[in-house]
This record gives sequence, structure tokens and C-alpha cells, in this order.
Amino acid sequence: MTTLQNKIDFAIIFNVTHANPNGDPLNSNRPRTDYGGFGEMTDVCIKRKIRDRLVEAKQSIFVQSADRKVDNETSLKNRAESEVNGIGKAPFGSKANKDETAKLACAKWFDVRAFGQVFAFGKTDDANGVSIPIRGPVTVQSAFSVEPVSVTSTQITKSVNGEGDGSKRGSDTMGMKHRVDHGIYVCFGSMNPQLAERTGFSDEDAEVLKAIFPRLFENDASSARPEGSMAVSKVFWWKHNCKSGQFSSARVHQTLSVLPDGSFNLASLDALIPETIEGF
Repeated sequence: MTTLQNKIDFAIIFNVTHANPNGDPLNSNRPRTDYGGFGEMTDVCIKRKIRDRLVEAKQSIFVQSADRKVDNETSLKNRAESEVNGIGKAPFGSKANKDETAKLACAKWFDVRAFGQVFAFGKTDDANGVSIPIRGPVTVQSAFSVEPVSVTSTQITKSVNGEGDGSKRGSDTMGMKHRVDHGIYVCFGSMNPQLAERTGFSDEDAEVLKAIFPRLFENDASSARPEGSMAVSKVFWWKHNCKSGQFSSARVHQTLSVLPDGSFNLASLDALIPETIEGF
């Protein structure tokens, strides 16, 4: 497989209806918003969902979530050093070549060669410590709503006994659930061929992500995100004609403006015409 030959920019438009797209643990798990009231979904949250969809697509993923992992490894260190699921202990030894270790890791795991990874196991000043940074070619920005969102909070109770013999009814436990009533969110990202040369990220890998984006929220249901409450409506895929790109990513992304009703305007940018992929 050849490494990525053309710079790629992309945008993902998705709908949120009566769901909590990304709770803030420092704010009672309320949906994240900025100071202007615009809804936010962090890049870390979005990449988590991308990784989950890649796992379902049978891709080898290093940062697997605990409830979706496909091996029995209990930590990232164990997975990295596993002879079966990783690349073994030797590449992380004190005498190992870091460049060779990075090359092995990128060849092994899709998310490492796409998003990068920092392998930091043990204390770096210890003889057994290791710190190997890998910078990935795929960047994903946080998603923001196109207008301020309305957040509804609902008080909930527990009406069953969690402990005891059932002779006495336990006191109701109070809690809160929060949701965004409705919002249109937009996420932008890019793929850099120069960095792809270092990790081995290929054109075939880019096509895998392209197929993943329209179904980003499939098989992702939870109490906070009921089935069908979040869905991708449109993906825009700008493929430049060279490695450096015909235009800057900022200029490309600015050609897309999304309206509160989910419609969009797309300004023309000479010969750079995006492929439009339908979501749900």
C-alpha cells in the first residue's frame, strides 16, 4: 500500500435530538457548551466513536474502550507488550530503537498510524521507562452546534432496594439526567500526506475512514444517547490534487456554512469540489 498521496479535508454534519452527545464530568455530566451556549462535542469523544466503529470493521485498534475491547488485555501497556495482541516487550526495552518501535506500532494498529500515540510506560528517568511519541496525520476538531442549544435537566429517582432483605423500602435516590433538545453540529478535520509518510497511513486507510464517517453513531446507543437520537446527515470530502494541498484547510473549511435547519451553503473554490456523502 502506498502512503497518502493527496491532502484531504473533511466535514461531518450531524443531528442531536433529545440526547447528551458529550457530558462534562466537571459539570454534573451536563452536555458540553461553550460560554456562548453553543453545544460542543470534543475531538477525544469523536475519535472514541471512530475507534469503536473501526473495531466493528475488524481493524486493529490500540486504544480500545473497556466495554468494546476484542482482546483480554487489561491495560495499554499489556496490549503493547503482548506477543499475541501487540508487538512484544523487546521494542519497548531500554536499548530498543524508538524509530523502529514506532514503525512496528504504526504497522500494527490503525489508530496509531492515523491519530498518533504516546507510548509512555513506567518512569521515563528509570532504566525500564519508555516514552515514544508518534504524531499522526489525521486531525479531528471538536464539533460545535451551529446555534446555541437548549439543555433540559430531568430529576430521576430509584424506587427499588439496592440492598437488604426487601422488608423495608429504601429511600429514593435522587439523580439528574441532562439532554440537548435539538442541535445541528459540525465537525471538521484533515489528513496530512507529509505526516502520513512517517506513520504509513495509506490511501486505503483514508477510504476506510471515509466509509466510517456516515455511520459514526451507529451501534452507539446508551441511556444518554437513545438509538436514533444522534445521526450523521452529511459528510463532505475534499481531496486535493497534491500532497501540500491546493488551499489551506482553513480556507477549505470556511467554504461550508451550515444553517440551523440543517441545510447548508457551499461556496465554490475553483477546481476543488467536495464529494458529498449522505448520512442517515
